[in-house]
Amino acid sequence: MRKHANRTYLFAPGNHERRVEKALGLGSDVVILDLEDAVAVSEKEKTRQLINKGLQQTRNCAAFVRINAYDTDFCFGDIYSIVSKNLDGIVLPKLESSADLKSVDWFLGNLERERDLTLGSIELMPIIETAKGAVAIRDIAKASSRVRRLAFGGGDYTRDLGMEWTLTEEELLPIRSEFVLASRYGELEPPIDTVFIHIKEHTAYLKSCQNVLKLGFQGKMCIHPDQVAVTNKTFTPSNEEVVWSKRVISEFERAEAEGVASIQVDGYFVDYPIVEKAQRIVDMANLLKELNSPS
Repeated sequence: MRKHANRTYLFAPGNHERRVEKALGLGSDVVILDLEDAVAVSEKEKTRQLINKGLQQTRNCAAFVRINAYDTDFCFGDIYSIVSKNLDGIVLPKLESSADLKSVDWFLGNLERERDLTLGSIELMPIIETAKGAVAIRDIAKASSRVRRLAFGGGDYTRDLGMEWTLTEEELLPIRSEFVLASRYGELEPPIDTVFIHIKEHTAYLKSCQNVLKLGFQGKMCIHPDQVAVTNKTFTPSNEEVVWSKRVISEFERAEAEGVASIQVDGYFVDYPIVEKAQRIVDMANLLKELNSPS
């Protein structure tokens, strides 16, 4: 399994070879080759082989495939066709139950054994995007060790609930908060936020990234190349944050060695939760440094 950050997940339609090739070199942490919404029903089976070809390309990012939903006629064939050493993860859309997730996990495990792959090496990232999925989200968060993080699908979610998806997105605050809570409950990584469909609304998109970062998300799915750089920058700790975090960790370790578990750093109260957050920032910075270092 390829090591990767999780700031940006860029979609590319699996049936467009040139767009797949381009997407794999645009600086996204993960590229999602799409078999679902971007591919017409008549093209789905043929697109599986095009995706396998795309997965063989040299790349500096992880490659996931969004298959068709569990309750469709294509889900089984999608998984059977794409599982190989070149696949880093599967995006499972419209997931609505932990039972469906466990079924996909079981099938994947059997394919890994059959194809001499490391058991559990292929990640599963569910997209929760319906009312049923939202109700089951806490069970889903604890259902499979393959799931490192959850993703939110705002388009189908607002359609399912009859909501208006506005530029400011205040209506999404409750469900986004639930994603963060369920992820922590399930001991998962922070979640990945929905795509933003207003491609030319650059200011609103930046605000969306900033808002979900504050809520506790670690990244966003992207539908346009222009969104990648903005998203990467927003979800990358600044040099100032990294320096501050290292100082917090250092001074707390010194105090802890003397039997003290709460201190002040420049008037800022620091205890174990603050140190844990600082460590996550430092870990993120170290991962990005490692990934960007010449091999």
